[in-house]
Amino acid sequence: MEKENRNRKKKLILATIQGADRPGVTASLMQILAERDAFILDIGQSDIHSNLNLGILFETTEEASGPILKDLLFRSYELNVSVRFTPITAEDYTDWVNAQGKNRYIITVVARKITAAMLAALTDKTAIQGLNIDNIRRLTGRIPLDKEERIPMASIEFSMRGTPKDLDQLKADMMAVSSELGFDISIQRESMFRRMRRVICFDMDSTLIQTEVIDELAVRAGVGDKVKEITERAMRGEIDFHESFIERVALLKGLDVSVMEEIAESLPMTEGIERLMRALKFMGYKIAILSGGFMYFGNYLQKKFGVDYVYANQLEVGPDGKLTGKHIGEIVDGKRKAELLKLIAQVEKVHLQQTVAVGDGANDLLMLREAGLGIAFHAKPKVKADARQSISYVGLDGILYFLGYKDSIFDDGLMETQIV
Repeated sequence: MEKENRNRKKKLILATIQGADRPGVTASLMQILAERDAFILDIGQSDIHSNLNLGILFETTEEASGPILKDLLFRSYELNVSVRFTPITAEDYTDWVNAQGKNRYIITVVARKITAAMLAALTDKTAIQGLNIDNIRRLTGRIPLDKEERIPMASIEFSMRGTPKDLDQLKADMMAVSSELGFDISIQRESMFRRMRRVICFDMDSTLIQTEVIDELAVRAGVGDKVKEITERAMRGEIDFHESFIERVALLKGLDVSVMEEIAESLPMTEGIERLMRALKFMGYKIAILSGGFMYFGNYLQKKFGVDYVYANQLEVGPDGKLTGKHIGEIVDGKRKAELLKLIAQVEKVHLQQTVAVGDGANDLLMLREAGLGIAFHAKPKVKADARQSISYVGLDGILYFLGYKDSIFDDGLMETQIV
């Protein structure tokens, strides 16, 4: 009976504080709660344009609740902020606690400029599926008003709670609205692995570089149109990669190997590659290139960006310094890429869910499916339709936001001082 009396005297109160933000506001309010031995059950704070939004759910006794509310009101007046109190029943609190065990999804939006229409479409589709927004945070720096100074990307991350009625339909809807409105999107199940990615594997041609190297070689060999047509059919998945590879390499017979150095020195790098590579090295990622292209160019990128692993196809060179039209060793195709991703994860002693794969073509699909996070980058329609995550409107460094990183991590100069 005595225990029941004590329980009846407990009060749960949600204090919501809003106003101009400045150092010391939270500390001052917490001091009042500390003086009355209140227990903090939940707390959350955000700052939007220097405006404080602070919520504190605390437990106290019936006797202490009156003095606490009075003191919080007076202190809020002194701090020039407003405070509102909402009583919470034990039943409501229990329901809230139980809800925390539900599935949680992280949805990340990246675009050159985020519009209200984008977020309206996204939140409408997620609400239909029964997901509720827990938290919203901006990952990119603040956007200047002067359009001439606008940062190249904007990114917002939504944390949503619940179990979608149809996850496949949700992903299909998200991909459809992202294509319609011109933004990139990632939908990830929240787990410990999402924050512990350690290995990232890239396709090379049309991913790290903005060209297909075999097409560049073919132009020098005078067979550009023939090879380009075969390449495009292979990347769309219309013909077998092995067959197309052998056919294209045969057309390069007689090309002087010195041409490869010339092409390597003028490779068009994909937007954002330098920033992405510096960030990944800074954070300790192991980086791999898994390419259906050629080792010469993979080795060039390895030296340029400090890549850890390179697997690609080796062209045979004759004693006269010219390509023989043949290759050496096993062809790196879609199946081989997926095998190599799993092998690298094993060597690095990481769970497969800690891996990331990035690619654009049909021969990247198996790799994208195997990885914990598979990203279709400026991909062919077939690949984008199959992918869980897609980047089509920004550069490679947009991947950083899908990994959950904020600009502030890299903008304080620390990364530059640590990367040589």
